[in-house]
Amino acid sequence: MTEPASTPLAGKTVIMSGGSRGIGLEIAKRAAADGANITLIAKTDKPHPKLPGTIHTAAAELEQTGGQVLAFVGDVRDDESVAEAVRQTVDRFGGIDIVVNNASAIDLSPTDALPMKKYDLMQDINCRGSFLLSKLSIPHLRASAAAGRNPHILTLSPPLNLDPKWAGASLGYTIAKYGMSLTTLGLAEELKGDGIGVNSLWPRTTIATAAVENLLGGPEMMATSRTPAIYADSAYLVLTSPARETTGNFFLDDEVLAAHGITDLDKYRAVPGDGPLSTDLFL
Repeated sequence: MTEPASTPLAGKTVIMSGGSRGIGLEIAKRAAADGANITLIAKTDKPHPKLPGTIHTAAAELEQTGGQVLAFVGDVRDDESVAEAVRQTVDRFGGIDIVVNNASAIDLSPTDALPMKKYDLMQDINCRGSFLLSKLSIPHLRASAAAGRNPHILTLSPPLNLDPKWAGASLGYTIAKYGMSLTTLGLAEELKGDGIGVNSLWPRTTIATAAVENLLGGPEMMATSRTPAIYADSAYLVLTSPARETTGNFFLDDEVLAAHGITDLDKYRAVPGDGPLSTDLFL
């Protein structure tokens, strides 16, 4: 039976790194509203003193939205943990149709001030984690393609902008995020004959998340940001596009929306008004 056009992700299975809060949770909720199956791989088993939400509160929210959820408490840096998440996903839902590489660590310190422990954390979560989850999901994505289920890999990473100012400002973080983007570039080429769409998505503006509030610009930057809903809506449009025709792209959220005729973005402002918004990193 063909899913109704109004719910193209109904019955599809999404596996996502992170997703207990912020952008990842919003993307997952958009899929859950269609009736998707969703696996979250996250470490947030217990509440964080400064951050809202755990994997369990996220799972409850997704189920209330309409999705079936596997809340897998695991670490995207650990090979066996990710392999087990993939196994349990396939056992419960019958396959994998969509991979979302959402988990990311950030530290914008200059090189001489960046602890190597934090450098390793960013490499392991951002770059290696995206590579690992994608790698282990490939056989199941190929099966999804063979079944005509329109499989996608979506990585939340920026265009590969080689303007030296970005690497010069925060080299460790830039290497980690560009590593995610190179995963998109390489897998799109590697899998182009398999009918698997492989793309990156990045926001034009900063997004009002805990990371922006706590690590980047505080309340002032939150006020000049857009909400995670713009990321979720644009991700949904990418993930429901024809996979064979939509691959190897470094999308920006507002450009995706504009391509679908959505140009009034006022509803996405974190604080209503007409003042300037903060442009995100790497743009």
